[in-house]
Amino acid sequence: MSSRWRRLLRSLLPLALLTIGSAYALASWNWCGRWPERAPVVLGKVSAEGPLRAGAARVALAPPYPVVVAGYRPPRPEASQADPVPQARAVVLGAGDVKVGLVSLELLLVPDELVAAVRERTADLGLQDVVVVATHAHSSFGGYDPRMVSQIAGTGRFRKAALEAAVAGATEALRQAAARLTDVTLEVGEAKDSVLVRSRAGGEIPDGTLTRAVLRGAEGRVAELLVFAAHPTVVPRDRAFVDPDWPGRLSVLREEQGGVVMVLQGAGGNVSVSYGEGEGVVRALSFARAVSGLAERAVPAPVGSSRLAFTRVEVALPRPDSSRLVPAFSRAAGDNFLCASSSRTAEVGALMLGPLELVLMPGEPTVGSGAVLVRRTGASGVLGLADGYVGYVETPEKIQEGAGEAHRQYFGPTLLERLGAGAEMAARAAGFTP
Repeated sequence: MSSRWRRLLRSLLPLALLTIGSAYALASWNWCGRWPERAPVVLGKVSAEGPLRAGAARVALAPPYPVVVAGYRPPRPEASQADPVPQARAVVLGAGDVKVGLVSLELLLVPDELVAAVRERTADLGLQDVVVVATHAHSSFGGYDPRMVSQIAGTGRFRKAALEAAVAGATEALRQAAARLTDVTLEVGEAKDSVLVRSRAGGEIPDGTLTRAVLRGAEGRVAELLVFAAHPTVVPRDRAFVDPDWPGRLSVLREEQGGVVMVLQGAGGNVSVSYGEGEGVVRALSFARAVSGLAERAVPAPVGSSRLAFTRVEVALPRPDSSRLVPAFSRAAGDNFLCASSSRTAEVGALMLGPLELVLMPGEPTVGSGAVLVRRTGASGVLGLADGYVGYVETPEKIQEGAGEAHRQYFGPTLLERLGAGAEMAARAAGFTP
């Protein structure tokens, strides 16, 4: 290297150090500010008793191919086709003058923008409320979440067309379901098989409980709701197909008996699949068949109660906390990054359908967190990935220990308490049995 270049590099070095130092100082400034606490607020409350009605529909999602395959950190493949095609499945429930829509998307998660758009576009259907959930398929399409942290961590670069595809599918499914309302009876059953699942992060062990609710009309089954918890991460991340993983295959298998089958994730934040023959898509189908067999063992019995109730509550979130996610020297910058991608509020809900009393969480509660929520609210179960996404929800004890899913939670140890307070309010308003 010539002396001229050495002199030039020496002259630029202070400027480079100054630039790096300034950038670090700027990133480390407290841009988050204070996140004040406040009591939960009821956003909506409906309740009715009387003969149940239900309508259901299934609509294929049409992402803007080629589209990123979501669910994992970069690098992510792009897909130009789907196998099987991800679906939007909707069930509209009615009793008296109350109608509530439930739509499930075979996606990784449902951000606030998606939920709000679906509710806005279905406002003319006469539904008192709409619940939007994700099956958490890690191999489905991405691009629909505008939050930067989500784009980096799971869903890929935001594309308005991808968000529109998800909203359009959910909206059309709800419209078709609302147009097909018919008188139904409700049947509920439960079975468990702990062999099917395992805890991937230690701590509380999942017991493999499956809850099955069947809505049956005069001409046969209208819909089946299956509540089960296990991460849909069976399909390989490098497969260049959009794929709904085992929940999509389970729905297709069960729909051979008629009606629309909706797979709903329970408290599965630390729950992984531990069963199945073969690899990849072969194993996904094998696991779906095993869960379908478990559903057959959950023999549904007719229930007398026909009460339908739903309450939605807004809670103030705690300040984001990156202390478990990044090195100590970049803690402030990490907090700022999370704050820029985080809403300051979230929604929790409580849904009563006959004997089913379900708490709805906008994230991934672990088995331990789910147990806390059930004890606190009197619920019969927990639905995750509903009406937004705040990430993982671990117990404060695990967070203090740095165990379980603590290293994946975006917020501090008080997150479960905040969500639990809202869930308790929602459960009381919906009339859950203590």
